Amino acid sequence: MHDLTCMIKSCQAKVYAPAGTHSICRAHFLSYLTWRRRKGPQMFMKYAGMTMEERDPLVAEWANTIRVEESPTAATQNP
Repeated sequence: MHDLTCMIKSCQAKVYAPAGTHSICRAHFLSYLTWRRRKGPQMFMKYAGMTMEERDPLVAEWANTIRVEESPTAATQNP
């Protein structure tokens, strides 16, 4: 966990857990667990035996499902 913040774009929360070779915050970690659970019980068994590099494509697939919300301060600065 070399990152100081979450790997999800515009999330500045502190790192909580590894996500492949990246790191994510607690809120996104819980979201990731939910996403994996919805993929089925075999996902947990398969994932447990994977290396960090093998997990990266799964993390990338999950990260594409995250909707990045625009911060209110950025919205008010743009006319």
